[in-house]
Amino acid sequence: MKNWIRCMGALLLGCLPLALAAQSAYPNKPMRMIVPYPPGGPTDVLGRIVAQKLSESLGQQVVVENRPGASGMIGSEIVAKAAPDGYTLLTNASIHVINPSLYPKMSFDVLRDFAPVSLIAQVPLILVVNPGLPVKSVRDLIALAKAEPNRLNFGSSGNAAAPHLAGESFKIATGVQMQHVPYKGSAPALTDLIGGQVQLIFDSMPSAMPHVKSGKIKALAVTTAKRSPTVPDLPTIAESGVPGFDISTWYGVWAPAGTPKDIIHKLAAEMAKALQQPAVRERLAALGAEPVGNSPEEFAAYCQSELAKWSKIVKESGARAD
Repeated sequence: MKNWIRCMGALLLGCLPLALAAQSAYPNKPMRMIVPYPPGGPTDVLGRIVAQKLSESLGQQVVVENRPGASGMIGSEIVAKAAPDGYTLLTNASIHVINPSLYPKMSFDVLRDFAPVSLIAQVPLILVVNPGLPVKSVRDLIALAKAEPNRLNFGSSGNAAAPHLAGESFKIATGVQMQHVPYKGSAPALTDLIGGQVQLIFDSMPSAMPHVKSGKIKALAVTTAKRSPTVPDLPTIAESGVPGFDISTWYGVWAPAGTPKDIIHKLAAEMAKALQQPAVRERLAALGAEPVGNSPEEFAAYCQSELAKWSKIVKESGARAD
């Protein structure tokens, strides 16, 4: 009997390395990337770029699933409640950390229920004005707005969207008074900017730059702390008399909380490599996006700081979701 027990024990010990090896062979089945917006938008485009590159480097298909609705919260909830095994990921925009300030009763916690993987890219907003406005710089704009409080209207792609909150942040940082005019998307806002119904907009580069190049609107500055490689001659708002101003739309990847750290770091490393590829960087540049690809720890710290920043902006501005 004792010999039988010894034999069984030896057999189990012998099988243990094989079981551990099988368990550590991640990934060994297809994965899914949840994008909480409809196909075709910037979040979807970036999510598909990441999914494609992960499929190539990991040897398993990463299938993109679009689960739009509720400002990205429907798709995010799916990931928050998924098994923490590395087979369900989320690609989302900065709205992920803005939502808690706009929706106090969310079904998940954006910090506690997610494991940050990596920041994919940042997209500067660009401050553009109607060419008939008698300003040539951000300093001119501030002076005009202070001389004539509430004369200027700034448009945006929608209430509580990043362009709206960028305008509110600008008001707070400079002490100027302007009226916000929300639109249902960037296109109608730009149409009214060109027509003079609003005087300025903080907009995304891909939608604004064609009108800047055609001369229909005038660009004054970008909203990020550093100049954009896409328009290197355009100054930042921070260097134009508003120190510390730094607003951008950004995109990242998360996994469910509790996902093993070795899996999180493996995914982050593969994303960082992909974002260094010339073809990927070229595709991102076409979107006005600047690739990042940082560590999970760096991205976690960034999410926390952004959550605090947007919470302050929303509170001080009184911005509300539609």
